[in-house]
Amino acid sequence: MGRNNERNIKKHNDKLHKAQAKTKQAEIARKEKLKEIVKKFNESKNEE
Repeated sequence: MGRNNERNIKKHNDKLHKAQAKTKQAEIARKEKLKEIVKKFNESKNEE
C-alpha cells in the first residue's frame, strides 16, 4: 500500500483545515480586541 491513499489524504486535509480555521479564528479575535482597545482609547481621548 502506498502512503497516498484516500484515508491518509483525508486525515491530513482535515488536520490542515482544522489548523487553518484555528488561526483564522485567532486572527479575527485579535482584530476584535484591537477594535475595542481603539474605541476605548478614542473615548478617553474625547473626554479629556
